[in-house]
Amino acid sequence: MAELGTTLNGQHHRTAATRLPSLLIATRHGESTANVEFQLAEAAGALSVPINCRDADIPLSLHGRQQAHALGRWWAGLPAADRPRSVWCSPYVRTAETARIALAQAAGLGAVPVSLPVRYDERLRDRELGILEMLPKAAIEAKHPEEAARRRKMGELYYRPPGGESWSDVALRVRSLLRDLCAEEAGRPVLLVAHDCTVLMLRYALERLTEQQLTALEPVRNCAASVWRAADGRLRSERWNDVGHLTTGG
Repeated sequence: MAELGTTLNGQHHRTAATRLPSLLIATRHGESTANVEFQLAEAAGALSVPINCRDADIPLSLHGRQQAHALGRWWAGLPAADRPRSVWCSPYVRTAETARIALAQAAGLGAVPVSLPVRYDERLRDRELGILEMLPKAAIEAKHPEEAARRRKMGELYYRPPGGESWSDVALRVRSLLRDLCAEEAGRPVLLVAHDCTVLMLRYALERLTEQQLTALEPVRNCAASVWRAADGRLRSERWNDVGHLTTGG
């Protein structure tokens, strides 16, 4: 695990130790209606999905709202010192809904104040896919075969679709966000509510993974909990992509 001070601003780790959140929890939003539609489309080999709104406006599914409630119960069950004192959230509808539901659930259980601050930050938004937006895999192969081939050649870390972002582009904005978070949330537990690629790039940045290590990781699950704790001037991983709280009901 890399020293966060070295990774983000080149300072010695003893300085970084005073500029770390005590605990960093990152989660992907709950299941969205688009997640459901894409699963159905991929299974059928469909060339389109029935989604007409912007990616930013896609809401949670019913199951996604239930996952957000479970996330809030898990939050409430953490030791008092580990319960997030603030939330940094992507401004997209599905992430905002996840944060709101989880916070209301935790507050309803008396674990956190309902007035807990939520900071919406566009750097936590989902990866932008440009001309590939809202296209199932079969549609990309059929409508943009040259892009499908270029994607396979370049690899996900460096492939940037026309009008969109590569994983490394997302990593750059995640690193920028971490600088601000560490400056503003030193010594406090913090919750990030974001998207699969954003959470993946968070781990990539914090743990200085290689491209091979990164691409070997499983996709980030909806409402999974990933946790890093500050120790010896570094954020050390304690949990990754854990969904145990979603299956146990608490």
